[in-house]
Amino acid sequence: MELSFSVVAIVIFAIALVFVFKTINVVPQQNAWVVERLGKYHATLAPGLNIVVPFVDRIAYKHSLKEIPLDVPPQVCITRDNTQLHVDGILYFQVTDAMRASYGSSNYIQAITQLAQTTLRSVIGRMELDKTFEERDLINTHIVNAIDESAANWGVKVLRYEIKDLTPPAEILLAMQAQITAEREKRALIAASEGRRQEQINIASDEREAAIARSEGEKQAEINRAMGEAAAIVALADASASALRQVGEAIASPGGMDAVSLRVAEHYVDAFANLAKTNNTLIVPANLGDMSTVIASALQIVKAQK
Repeated sequence: MELSFSVVAIVIFAIALVFVFKTINVVPQQNAWVVERLGKYHATLAPGLNIVVPFVDRIAYKHSLKEIPLDVPPQVCITRDNTQLHVDGILYFQVTDAMRASYGSSNYIQAITQLAQTTLRSVIGRMELDKTFEERDLINTHIVNAIDESAANWGVKVLRYEIKDLTPPAEILLAMQAQITAEREKRALIAASEGRRQEQINIASDEREAAIARSEGEKQAEINRAMGEAAAIVALADASASALRQVGEAIASPGGMDAVSLRVAEHYVDAFANLAKTNNTLIVPANLGDMSTVIASALQIVKAQK
């Protein structure tokens, strides 16, 4: 009897432990568990301690609410100008509604992947090859908008899509490399011509500035010469005026008129001495007595000016 009682007690204790473990459920942070009661959706367990009815309620689905990166398998897309592109990308999504994620799709990850691939083919098919390299952000935005609209029914929020690699065929790569080389050579030639053009402009500008500087120097030299000549004329006029004043003062002094008479007579004699000396011929006045008349006339002029 005692042995049977012990066995029963152990069984009851084990069943109690099972009930406790089945009843108490601890949901981790950033997780959501979906509970079914008798095969039907009952509730979504939030993070923390939760109690369910054993053998009646069942944890059917467990979802992580963290942001999840999903590697989209690479595929070949055809551009608008019939060029094949090998495209590889990655998708970031997050479960926002655990109930819809459980019952909205049998496999929402596969559904998102397939939708990302088909949308990518559609977007790239509307672009030319060169645009696909330039408009990566536009491609990513189109894919996110298209997937997010459909994924809302699956309880999933698509956050962003990033193209990891765009690889054209080898022939296209060689052609693109040749085009890039030609563009670089073209830019180099343009840069060289611009350099020569700028050099010619600089030389012409230097010559122009030099010519202006020379003309300014010549102008200043002419001005300086004119000012010097004017100053010389003024100085000469001042000297002549000073000499005339001194002569006038000398004439006005006692004996001045006698000196003037003597000076006029000397000049008169000198003038006749040097007059018309040509071919050893000397011109002599017909009447030497006219000398006194000339001197008297000169003295009358001096007196009048005084």
